[in-house]
Amino acid sequence: MMNQNSRRIFLRNSSVLAAGAAFMPGHLFASPKKIERLGLQLYSVRDAMHADPAGTLKKLSDIGYFQIEHAGYSDRKFYGYTVKDFKKILDDTHLNMTSGHVTLLQKHWDAANNDFTDEWKQAVDDAAEVGQKYLISPGLDNNLLTDVDAFKKFMNVFNKCGELCKKQGIQFGYHNHDFEFTTLFSGVRLYDVMLDNTDGALVAQQMDIGNMYPTGAMPLDYIKKYPGRFELMHVKDQIKNASGKYENTVLGKGILPLKDILKEARKTGGTSQFIIEQEEYQGMDPLECSKLDLKVMNRWGY
Repeated sequence: MMNQNSRRIFLRNSSVLAAGAAFMPGHLFASPKKIERLGLQLYSVRDAMHADPAGTLKKLSDIGYFQIEHAGYSDRKFYGYTVKDFKKILDDTHLNMTSGHVTLLQKHWDAANNDFTDEWKQAVDDAAEVGQKYLISPGLDNNLLTDVDAFKKFMNVFNKCGELCKKQGIQFGYHNHDFEFTTLFSGVRLYDVMLDNTDGALVAQQMDIGNMYPTGAMPLDYIKKYPGRFELMHVKDQIKNASGKYENTVLGKGILPLKDILKEARKTGGTSQFIIEQEEYQGMDPLECSKLDLKVMNRWGY
């Protein structure tokens, strides 16, 4: 007879398997399709993760999250824990860390030897060891924003990183902020130049719809312009605060046409990884916001 904790784990695992099967058209007899996942970017609860990583992960598991994405890797540690110790915390809390953010910079590429530095190779190794499926770079060196030739040259490094990651069984990708849409090269947005100069099979895109919206770049337009290129998505909603600036809010409470964006992402964008992120909270507790965001996405069928 199962005790209460064992029953909870069994039900969670059963629901994951059921969800995975549901997202495979024709089940095992259809063409392969990436399993759809819904998770949380831990930057949403950054203060809690800084104060008590293990306790915060336990709370997120209790809320109902299965998947998380980190934003806390440095010196070969995740939130201060070695790979082995952090993986144990994930196992103990029944969470999968399927993706994470580590910025690939020019310093990580050794042009003289035509190879990545040991530091970057270790980051890829650690991502694979902890169980990630995606290693996402969320930024660029500033000098690349003013030199289109240097930028295009670094996009070749992006492609090479995609090859390096594939050898470890993971996928490299890029996460946008706002500057990719406000920076122009001869009138063309930097983000378009990136998409045109990277191989979609090697460099996945994690579209952050909240970061791009205030710039005037519309998520739906990009999904339709570059079908199949947005394997991951940061799901956010936006409001305007009293000063007229945009900030995040609980999903469904803001002005983004989220249902339409998510539907098109599934249909056209190639999106299989939906990752909730909320960075501002209007006085609410971040963990409570994460709970409400999850409920909204579940209600919408994710």
